Amino acid sequence: MAGETRLFVAADTDIVAARQTGRELAAELGFSVTDLTLIATAISEVARNITTYAGHGEIILELVNEDGRHGLRVVARDEGPGIRDIERALEDGYSTARGMSLGLPGARRLMDDFEIWSEPGRGTTVTMCKWLPGNG
Repeated sequence: MAGETRLFVAADTDIVAARQTGRELAAELGFSVTDLTLIATAISEVARNITTYAGHGEIILELVNEDGRHGLRVVARDEGPGIRDIERALEDGYSTARGMSLGLPGARRLMDDFEIWSEPGRGTTVTMCKWLPGNG
């Protein structure tokens, strides 16, 4: 399970493509239909943040095998304005875009592992993983 898929994200069509590619990779790995929906939704949320706040960036999808566990790693990366208050951005209901989406807190709940790095003026990187149940 080597290699990664990199997808440029700058428009709604790119969000759809990232969501679909992630869903297909997760299906190849054997995730349930429910997990496929959770993964696709989490990808949509982080990709939407890229287009809304940074204008463009990338989604990197990678099948991973770590410590006997198999899963899908999703990295959302941009060089946008960054997030000044990460803790606040991870609170339910907080949005600077007046949207009703799940946002970062929703993506964090949908995936098993979730990390965020951001620096004002330098951009944001969100790394999240969904692991196949029952392995490891």
